[in-house]
Amino acid sequence: MEIAAQKHLIESYIEAYNRFDVAGMVRHLHEDVVFRNIAGGEVNVTTTGKEAFRQQATQALQYFSQREQRATNWQVADNRVEVLLDYSAVAAIDFPNGLNAGDTLRLQGKSVFHFANGQIISIDDIS
Repeated sequence: MEIAAQKHLIESYIEAYNRFDVAGMVRHLHEDVVFRNIAGGEVNVTTTGKEAFRQQATQALQYFSQREQRATNWQVADNRVEVLLDYSAVAAIDFPNGLNAGDTLRLQGKSVFHFANGQIISIDDIS
């Protein structure tokens, strides 16, 4: 798969994420996609399969009233693309970690995408 095509799929995914568009997020995912969210070196969310990803992404819509991932750097190797991201969001609910509704969260992290058969087969969100 060409690098330009991989970047297009990732950009489409990020744009859908920023719009709270779950259908757009899953559009280019492989049926067997594996998603992992890794915070502070610990995996705190894992889903396997497109439907499980859809359910998790739909549930996550309630957490933030605004959210934006902005790509700041791309590193490409074979069927792997690492995207450095600036992330900002406004909490819609109170979180157990002390983040309250209305608070702004800003993070820098990265997402690592792997591809198979012209689709995204795995996503690791790392912060």
